[in-house]
Order: sequence, then C-alpha cells, then structure tokens
Amino acid sequence: MSSVMNAQLIDRSVAESYATWFKALSDRTRVQILNLLALATGPMSVGEIVERVGVGQSTVSHHLKLLADVRFVRRERRGTSMLYSINVACVACFPSAADAVMGRPAASV
Repeated sequence: MSSVMNAQLIDRSVAESYATWFKALSDRTRVQILNLLALATGPMSVGEIVERVGVGQSTVSHHLKLLADVRFVRRERRGTSMLYSINVACVACFPSAADAVMGRPAASV
C-alpha cells in the first residue's frame, strides 16, 4: 500500500523553476547577499555589498548576476552605477515552493 498522500505531483516545468531557486540559495554568500538586501533600507551598489559581505567585488558581482537571473534581486541603473534590491514578490514565493516539494498545498509559480 502506498503512503503517498493525496498531494499532486508537481509538473516538470515547475520542478525546474523550483530547482533553479534552490540552486541559487545553495551558496552561503548568495544567502548573505539576499539577507543584506532584505534588511537594507534601499538599493545598494556592488561596492556597498562588498564592504558588508566581506568578499571580493568580482565574487559579489557573479553572485548578484545569478540572483538576478532567478529574479531574487532587481537591478537598477543609476547613471554609471548599478544598484541592487530584493525582489520581494519573487522571494515571497520561495516558502510556497518548499511546501509544494514537500507535498503541501502551495501557490503556483
């Protein structure tokens, strides 16, 4: 007898999106950057993030690109600077993704 509850299996495209999100959060520096941006009172430059996270500029830039690719952060050009902020709408979906993977009802992607 199967112990599977009446939860629906998530389809492959949704599973792929969720896997991309989980992968983006699989690095401690990216988690720190997200936390920093979530706590910030406004957008931050790469230089400001480097000062707070304590890793090199190229490393921070690389992680910000990955986080922007999955839409966890927003990029905004101001003059010659690029500013980064948390994408609250996207990050808010993450707990639902974890629930869906665990077979609990979740909002769709």
